[in-house]
Amino acid sequence: MRRRGLSPLLLVLVHCWASVSAQAGTTLAVTTEGLNSMEPAPTTPGPALSARPPGTPRAPGPSSSPRPTPVTDVAALCVCDLSPVECDINCCCDPDCSSMDFSIFSDCSIPVVTGDSQFCSQKAAMYSLNFTANPPQRVFKVVDQINPSIFCIHITNYKPALSFLNPEVPDENNFDKLMKTFDGFSLNAESDVSLANKSDAPNTTKYEYGVLLQTSDSFLRFPSPLTSSLCTDSNPAAFLVNQAVKCTRRIRLEQCEEMEALSMAHYSSPEILRVPNSKTKVPITVQSIVIQSLNKTFTRLEDTDVLEQALVKAGAVKICTNVVLEVKYSLTYTDAGEITKAELSLLLGTVSSAELPLQQRFEIQFIQQNTKPVPLSGNPGYVVGLPLAAGFQPHKGSGIVQTTNRYGQFTILRSTAEQDCLALAGIRTPVLFGYNVQSGCKLRLTRAIPCPLVVEKVKSLLKGQGFPDYVAPFGNSQAQDVLDWVPVHFVTQASHMKDSCQLPVSLVIEVKWTKYGSLLNPQAKIVNVTATLISSSFPETNSGSERTVLISTAVTFVDVSAPAQAGFRAQPTISAKLPFNFFFPFV
Repeated sequence: MRRRGLSPLLLVLVHCWASVSAQAGTTLAVTTEGLNSMEPAPTTPGPALSARPPGTPRAPGPSSSPRPTPVTDVAALCVCDLSPVECDINCCCDPDCSSMDFSIFSDCSIPVVTGDSQFCSQKAAMYSLNFTANPPQRVFKVVDQINPSIFCIHITNYKPALSFLNPEVPDENNFDKLMKTFDGFSLNAESDVSLANKSDAPNTTKYEYGVLLQTSDSFLRFPSPLTSSLCTDSNPAAFLVNQAVKCTRRIRLEQCEEMEALSMAHYSSPEILRVPNSKTKVPITVQSIVIQSLNKTFTRLEDTDVLEQALVKAGAVKICTNVVLEVKYSLTYTDAGEITKAELSLLLGTVSSAELPLQQRFEIQFIQQNTKPVPLSGNPGYVVGLPLAAGFQPHKGSGIVQTTNRYGQFTILRSTAEQDCLALAGIRTPVLFGYNVQSGCKLRLTRAIPCPLVVEKVKSLLKGQGFPDYVAPFGNSQAQDVLDWVPVHFVTQASHMKDSCQLPVSLVIEVKWTKYGSLLNPQAKIVNVTATLISSSFPETNSGSERTVLISTAVTFVDVSAPAQAGFRAQPTISAKLPFNFFFPFV
């Protein structure tokens, strides 16, 4: 009849711990053990266990009691002692090993046992074998080890920090209290998933930037490569995060019909929630299906019915048809953060074993409702003939504000056949990259018109309604990257004369650009924009007389690219360092 109460394994562990503690209390500076010293290590007898009578309540187990005091004496620590009440081979610190066991060891697997390496000074237990003795003996000593680092702990004033807190283990006495504290528990894997989804789901009434797109069962999956080029299907799609990725998928052609990642229904069946945690669902509508054959010809299907992949034998070759090669999601959203429409475009192809592993492409883009995408002037560099992207900054710290009309962001005076400046108010022409332009008109001045009124009228005529403060360096520059935009330097030149009217007559815009990037495909980048307003002095006209003034605008593009120089890789240098005592004892 075995003892009741503590389990046998726990008795062994308690006995071993008591043996280690007792041995640690009698550590010598240097100890040598041979065959003649066969006394067992001193041990501390465990507490006597009495049998529990039937029907009496069971006492709390040792798991709910405080943990043993952490062992910090290096003489009692042994990380290679894995087997209880047995000697581990080549474990010189194992208290279960006798002198006879040490005599057959080939080496000490753990020669040095130390405590926390962050202390400036600490004890270290050194273990070795003396093979010159007959029989071989174990040599054990405790030394002081100095930490050479200047960032070390000199003394610790909080001893409990050396160990973990004692956890409260559930039993029949504290189970109800722990249930209230941790708010329930799950019983299976499905409950864990449901609770995790509820906790991770954002508690908002609209989608915000970066929030995961929810579906009726989980999230909208967007395969992408993570640590390698292989496709990872667990990557979720995020709101307003446009992505376009390529990844490789390793498949067996015989199992192509069973793989969901190759099925069209896998990407068209999810239903996206209109807003997070809502019951309104937005189905994914298949907009177009394009079929790619083995010889790379493309055919667009008229209907958008779901097609299943199929394994077909073409003679001795097996091919799989209707395999998903490209997936493109197009999601329409409102300014209130709601998904209103989801469209899907697919490229299905025929795959043979020669085309494995399979490469797939996935893309997702977000389009705001009731807005049209603004065309770019280049990607990234400017394209000759396209308008300059420009705007102004309303206040410091804000982004660049641009008009939706790309051809109206940076304009100049437009010439007409009449050449009447007063009739040309509001008629502008865009500044196109790479085009040097000069335009003008004629202005008739009389004494009846005051000079300040004429100056303001001509200035508004030359600069337009909204003259920009910044110009985009590239054709696809983002408005939020204010530090990348090029400021427009506005310079005024005037010749002062007594009793004269300082009238602006010309606006000269100089755009300096350079070739940026590779020599094989250089990109046009604007580096400087200067607008010079030139004024001339006109004497006051006599009563009844008229004067005709020519008002002009000029735009000049200057290429300031430095000539490309062929670059050569620097020759490798030999970094040979000899040890500091290489010439000892000569130096």
